[in-house]
Amino acid sequence: MTALDKAIQAAGTARNMALALGVSSMSVSHWKNRDNGIVPPSYVLPIFRMTGVTPHELRPDLYPNPTDGIPKE
Repeated sequence: MTALDKAIQAAGTARNMALALGVSSMSVSHWKNRDNGIVPPSYVLPIFRMTGVTPHELRPDLYPNPTDGIPKE
């Protein structure tokens, strides 16, 4: 299971995720299938806030450390 699959599961459905992000369901489908689970950088943090899937899990190329992108409380 990819990090995007994990995020979709946490959101309930790909459609739920798409609606919350303000994108089409087809966009999420493209990220999952055509783009091999690679989420565009501008959606990494919104997906994290929505699902709890960390930026490192979603895009380790952009967030190489496990705590990168996670806001300090």
